[in-house]
Amino acid sequence: MTQRQEVVKLIERPDQIRFALPWVQQMIEKALPGGPVQISLGRERRTKDQNSKLWPMLTDISKQVCWHGHWLTKEEWKDVMTAGLTRQKVVPGIEGGFVVLGRSTSRMKKAVFCELVELIYAFGAEQGVQWSEKAQSDYDEMMEARAA
Repeated sequence: MTQRQEVVKLIERPDQIRFALPWVQQMIEKALPGGPVQISLGRERRTKDQNSKLWPMLTDISKQVCWHGHWLTKEEWKDVMTAGLTRQKVVPGIEGGFVVLGRSTSRMKKAVFCELVELIYAFGAEQGVQWSEKAQSDYDEMMEARAA
């Protein structure tokens, strides 16, 4: 049985690299007795806090926007919004209907997730959505954090 443990070390400036490399070596040496080690580099993913800010906005839209004759759930609106952001493909389903070949928000990087929230906010504004206090304050907070 393979055990997977994700260890994250955030590097924000070039001067931090020299301190990170010995740490990486130490982590690899510690893990090698358990078998081969995979090392990945990438950008910071969206946080749970960011994700929780998404749902009040989607809830407001689901309660106020009828989309082409359909009232969608907040989960369905999430699919619509991620499809709008990433220009996802739509293919016929096995037993009729259509399936959006999509992208999960859990794998989105922070910057892309912010773009998604901005898209949702812009769409809601175009549709005349009255944002709940929670959705508006969460959006304002996210934009302030992005600017900092």
